[in-house]
Amino acid sequence: MNAANPFESESRPMFMTIARPAVEPQGPDAVAVPGSPAILTLPPRALHARLLENAALRRRRGAERLQSNRLDDADYWLHAAPAAVRKASALREEKSFAPLP
Repeated sequence: MNAANPFESESRPMFMTIARPAVEPQGPDAVAVPGSPAILTLPPRALHARLLENAALRRRRGAERLQSNRLDDADYWLHAAPAAVRKASALREEKSFAPLP
């Protein structure tokens, strides 16, 4: 150790470990929300409902951001909502639901 600088130490390699998350995902979740447990298989109608709920939440978030004058965030959320609606529509067509009006 250097007497002039007590915090300076000899050259020793630094060991780092990569911590794994406490909860590992158990499968695909089409509408994943951080912190929520993964749902392995949802029935198509339930998945469709969750996708539409996700779109509504995105629109609501966008409106809230507009009210608080956070235009960049509002723009992101308002443009993200139609993507969830398109995903729900594609699922509906893929699973042979009745077509949306």
